[in-house]
Amino acid sequence: MYISLSKRFEFCASHRCFVPDWSDEQNYSFFGDEAKGNFGHGHNYTAFFVFHGKVDPKTGIMVNFFTIKQKINTLLESRFDHKHLNIDTPPFDRIVSTPENLAKQLLTESFSLFSAESAKPVVCHLRESSDDSATAYASRRVEKDLWLDFSAARRTHSPHLSEEENFQMFGQAASLSGHGHSYRLRVTLEGELTGQAGMIYPLQPGREVLLRLHSELDHRNLNCDLPDLRGIPITTEILARFIWDRLKGNLPLGRVKLYENPDFFVEYHGDNRFMMGITGEFRAAHRLNSQHLSEQDNKHIYGKCNNPNGHGHQYQVECTVGGEFDERSGTLHDLARVNRILSSTLAEWHYKHLELETEDFKNTPSTGENIVQTLWK
Repeated sequence: MYISLSKRFEFCASHRCFVPDWSDEQNYSFFGDEAKGNFGHGHNYTAFFVFHGKVDPKTGIMVNFFTIKQKINTLLESRFDHKHLNIDTPPFDRIVSTPENLAKQLLTESFSLFSAESAKPVVCHLRESSDDSATAYASRRVEKDLWLDFSAARRTHSPHLSEEENFQMFGQAASLSGHGHSYRLRVTLEGELTGQAGMIYPLQPGREVLLRLHSELDHRNLNCDLPDLRGIPITTEILARFIWDRLKGNLPLGRVKLYENPDFFVEYHGDNRFMMGITGEFRAAHRLNSQHLSEQDNKHIYGKCNNPNGHGHQYQVECTVGGEFDERSGTLHDLARVNRILSSTLAEWHYKHLELETEDFKNTPSTGENIVQTLWK
């Protein structure tokens, strides 16, 4: 089992994306509005640092969150927060401060801070805006995300199934009158960074590709208005594959991720490789305390999470599944069944004290790492 944990940080900075040797027209054609402003412009950045390592069986943790917060906050405050990146933060006086380059630099600098720890940062995901983000991996792979919102109507239905089978599988979504969604699409690009520009693909042309897709999908009836979708199942899986096919000749695609709503998405990787994700939640109390540690060590390791009277969280759980795609129904899995499995699993912990009222954590601390391992089983 490969376990990772993620910690979120924020910082504010100004910058300008431009190559000094290029003309204003060349810079704008590549970076769009990010090339404007001789004195820079600002972003409220969000950075997610993902760690991987062994979970200590005594403490149930991979690395202490206090250690992560202390080291990463020191790095951000000294080098990135409230800085003009092009002037104050080398190497961005020499290379372009694109999200791709920023994510790479943050991962590189954070890795050196944890040389003495058993867990190391392996991913940095940097969100520059709601429509633009990048991810750098310890393997040196870099990805770029572009986002698009559109609204569309549809009837979830397969012409290869009987009406009874359609309603059995899709419920009210198979109604003849149809329904609608506000979709959110994440398009992930992958490849080598382009020369001086420090991007996987030019930002401005990439957005123009997505605008053309938007005009094709937005405020359409998917069953009726798109000729390429007629006579085939209309499901979120099929729509994700349709979008991939529309974009693959124009962008260096890694995958597309289509959110039908905030709690359900389908991801498509090409070659009929699908994944489906749903989100659930449970509300529980707990106290982090290990039977293998002294009272003093428990307080030192877990801090306020060791409060004798406990505390609580509203936990968010995202479950992603893969498998064999069924062309007949246009589905990867029966969504209702996946929802039932996740809901019934979480129900055992809902409105409970994890240590005092469940069997799972009577003898082991209910850390995030231990909760995830238990849920996986």
